[in-house]
Amino acid sequence: MFTAAPTKELLRQTVTTIRRELELAGRDPYSAKIFNLTTVVTGENSEAAHAKHAELLSYGSAEGALVFMSGWMGVDLARYGLDEPIGNVDSNAILSAVAAFQAATADGREWKVRDIAEWGEIGGMGPRVVGSGTEVADILQEWVEETDVDGFNLAYAITPGTFEDFIEYVVPVLTARGAYQSSYTPGTLRHKLLGHGDRLPEEHRGAKYRIGGPLSTIIDRPSTVPSSSGSTAPAPASGR
Repeated sequence: MFTAAPTKELLRQTVTTIRRELELAGRDPYSAKIFNLTTVVTGENSEAAHAKHAELLSYGSAEGALVFMSGWMGVDLARYGLDEPIGNVDSNAILSAVAAFQAATADGREWKVRDIAEWGEIGGMGPRVVGSGTEVADILQEWVEETDVDGFNLAYAITPGTFEDFIEYVVPVLTARGAYQSSYTPGTLRHKLLGHGDRLPEEHRGAKYRIGGPLSTIIDRPSTVPSSSGSTAPAPASGR
């Protein structure tokens, strides 16, 4: 499952809710993996990472970011001026989202439409982590420990640069700490992530839709049966 919580507190609440709902559905609360959208900007040291972040921001477009964020929020932010206080925007969706963003920045100021644009210029709705490989690893592990999330869905500022930097600077630190896989078992991605085989477990809702399952929408192909004349004729199809 993919989430995009901008703060640890919001992610903790989201993960708790998902695990509770899984349990209420009769499933192991950890039978689903939860990954939070996160953008990482890193470098050989903290100074290099922050300089890279500043350079990336210099290429940002407020207009483009508002288009992107409008799509996520379901509200046309172009109707408002960049310096319009969020409190003047008549949208519960925006107010709710901005409350989460403001909690992430924690400086107590009132947000404007411009702030939403600047947040969305790199990474979109999720949090942005900037620092050296060690600093990033510390923060990611802190999020896992404090929110119970399983991992991160890495967004990118540039491609393949963002991923190359993560592999070069962050992965070695996490691997040395035993927090990153260095080998994988054979099988499907499902098995690699969950370790319970290549197919859905029988108790999973999706298993009911397999061919032959109680909710399958597949109709059997006609088979052939001998006719009285010795030739073959199609047998009636049966549905499930």
